[in-house]
Amino acid sequence: MFGSLKDILEADEERGTSFWETVMEDDRREENISMEKSLAKMNEIWQAMLESDREYDEKLKSASGLTGTDAAKIGRHREDSLCSEFGSRILERALRIAESNACMKRIVAAPTAGSSGVVPAVLISMQERYHYSDEYMVRSLYVAAGIGGVIAVRASLSGAEGGCQAEIGSASAMAAGAAVFLRGGTDRMIADAAAIALSGLMGLVCDPVAGLVEVPCVKRNPVGAFNAIAAAEMALSGITSRIPPDEVIDAMKSVGHLTASELRETGKGGLAATPTGREISRKLTAGSPAAAESPAKPETV
Repeated sequence: MFGSLKDILEADEERGTSFWETVMEDDRREENISMEKSLAKMNEIWQAMLESDREYDEKLKSASGLTGTDAAKIGRHREDSLCSEFGSRILERALRIAESNACMKRIVAAPTAGSSGVVPAVLISMQERYHYSDEYMVRSLYVAAGIGGVIAVRASLSGAEGGCQAEIGSASAMAAGAAVFLRGGTDRMIADAAAIALSGLMGLVCDPVAGLVEVPCVKRNPVGAFNAIAAAEMALSGITSRIPPDEVIDAMKSVGHLTASELRETGKGGLAATPTGREISRKLTAGSPAAAESPAKPETV
């Protein structure tokens, strides 16, 4: 696994390969599998993302009762949406998949279950709009994976370690880079998009109400998806990250370490510590009807 985006870009130049090919070859060697096997595995992940969007149940609510049914409201509001058709569908999809995670349905952790709506919301919507083949979408997933891999090595993908910037922020960076790839941007643009996206959400805290990956986690997924599109658009326009991408990742790690433990998935700060947040936690702990069930963990890929 690469330790920096700079290493990926240098490998691209030395080998005459593109970003996705460099990441795929590295993964293939690390896993000791053929190119065909690597591509097949990534296609399975892509198909699982598509399924997680298709299988959304607009009537299903989470066991806690805190989340569910909201994505369908976006769909019904589309004609009066402030967003374009494309933007509205990204918003709806991010909610669909994040709600599905809260409702224990199958999703792809990209890079985590709590941020599972960001990457597929952007990529599925782009395939729908531009009619890209599944083969091309699989290539974009290697781009996303390469960015996520570098973040994992240099910083963290864990909300408990780095705050929500490490989850939604990382997912947004991955989606931004993949979006740039899909639109024909250069490898340097891919890295810049990832850095701009990560910068936009730097410092985002992890403050799950009642310790559940629902509030505010679900609604942060569309924010991360929109942030990714904004970053990709800037990079494709020729706007660069003033701070080198790898330094942005290092800064995220530093910010995570400086963030109080109350704001890193403990449920003791931020929205979780508001009067309403504490009341929700108290009721769920006391065993309210909505929280009576104890569901199994959601299935992730």
